[in-house]
Order: sequence, then structure tokens, then C-alpha cells
Amino acid sequence: MNTILGRVVLGVAGAMLVIGSAIAQDVPEVTVQAKRILTTKVTERVEGGIPLQDISVSYGVKTSDLDLSTHSGATVLEQRVKDAATLACKEISRQYPDATPSELECAKTAAEKAMPQVKQLVASAEKAHNRG
Repeated sequence: MNTILGRVVLGVAGAMLVIGSAIAQDVPEVTVQAKRILTTKVTERVEGGIPLQDISVSYGVKTSDLDLSTHSGATVLEQRVKDAATLACKEISRQYPDATPSELECAKTAAEKAMPQVKQLVASAEKAHNRG
């Protein structure tokens, strides 16, 4: 292979923000995935480029205790997503301090990527609330 590309996926079971009960399985959850790249120093010339490792950590963010049809419920969920993104990027930084982009940029990107899930859950909750 011209480039060495290692994929490391760190599953974080029992994350602080996830309740793994049977009841919670029926409730929607937002998945936040933080991703950074670790560039490995090469001691010999590697044809095709620098070896990279794609490192990611995912957290599930619970919604079961929130009323997403309200502004306050939606705001709390958005903050939980941002907090989960920050925690995931800190975990990557702890294990791989030389990874890029920066921890702050990693968290911002991870939160932004999860926000469509948040918006979809909020829209569904508002629609259900208006029907009922």
C-alpha cells in the first residue's frame, strides 16, 4: 500500500452522558463524533505520503429527560452536544497530544456535525407537540 492509513476507533462505553437502560433504548439519542488526525513521523521515505491515523471518539447524548418541544429543552440538548464534543476531543488529546486539528477546532467541528441530528429531533418533538 502506498500510504499507511490506520483507523483507530475508540468506543467509549458507559459514557457519562449515556444511560444504557432498556427504556432509554426507545428514546432518540444524538451521536457526537470527534475526529482528529495523527501524523506519524517517518524514519524512512514512504512512497505516496506520510502515514496517518484517523482517530475518533463517539459519545451518545441522552434526550429522554428533555422536552424538546420547548426552547429550553432544545437549548439544553445543544449544550449537551457541545459538552460531549469537548469531552471527546479532550479524550483524543489526552491519548494523542500531537493530533490535528486543535482540541478547540475538533470540538467545534464535532458539535457542528451533530447539530442536524439535534434540529431533526427538535422539529419532530415540536411537530408531535402541535399535533397533540
